[in-house]
Amino acid sequence: MLVMADARIDALIAEDVPYIDLTTELLGIEKNQGRMTYVTREDCIVAGTDANCRIAQRLGLSVEQAVCDGARARAGSALMVVSGRASSLHAMWKVGQNVYDHLSAVATKTRAMVDAAHAANPACEILTTRKSQPGAKDLLTLAVMAGGAWPHRLGVSETVLIFAQHREFLGGFEGLRAALPAMRAKCVEKKIFVEASPDEARVLARGVRGMPLIDGVQLDKVEVAETSELVRELRAIDPRLTIIAAGGIDETNAAAYAATGVDGLATTAPFNAKPIDVGVRMERLA
Repeated sequence: MLVMADARIDALIAEDVPYIDLTTELLGIEKNQGRMTYVTREDCIVAGTDANCRIAQRLGLSVEQAVCDGARARAGSALMVVSGRASSLHAMWKVGQNVYDHLSAVATKTRAMVDAAHAANPACEILTTRKSQPGAKDLLTLAVMAGGAWPHRLGVSETVLIFAQHREFLGGFEGLRAALPAMRAKCVEKKIFVEASPDEARVLARGVRGMPLIDGVQLDKVEVAETSELVRELRAIDPRLTIIAAGGIDETNAAAYAATGVDGLATTAPFNAKPIDVGVRMERLA
């Protein structure tokens, strides 16, 4: 479960209804009772229901039925049914539709990648990077988890992943290699990962005087065939090493990379999913 503060839910509502719904007020329909149904026009993996239930709750609506996040939904099926005052239904209408459109799209694409990877290698996980849409990390995290993946990094505070940009301030690869033992001594409860070239990965895997330097390596834009051979080499050097493949990985090649034996595939591909087509039906009750 992803924890979202009430303030975040209120902000989603306020994006569409900052003050009043002028149309609803002018028509004089705000006090009528009604029902609203979200219907998917495409097969999809559902994501956004948890958030939409919170939105409905904040607007005083009753949730009559809802499909759980992570469930498969067929085209034409209802994702959610809510009832209450017309003013609240209209306040939720487009906000909830946008949540379902975009999050279900991400979850659906994520699930396609997860299924492809697991078919080739059940031990290989799909990991989504932090290169997501600004301001939407919480919603996108909800969506990728609904699709069966995990966030690669939720931010730089939680994990240690050293890139070439960091090495620049250490004098390059050799400077990093020299700094790693002291860093590892301080980093007693965290794992240390380094994005490295194949040759650098071999050097890091060997450690220093029998002592490991890193816990994992990330291979960026290494072709499938080379990755497969490198995984075998690195496993022979250090069987405990975690190996992540990254760079250009999407639904077209996830299975091939998973089959190399890596532990995970770091990807941004799910974030580029085309929105699912979700329709909205309204009916007056009183």
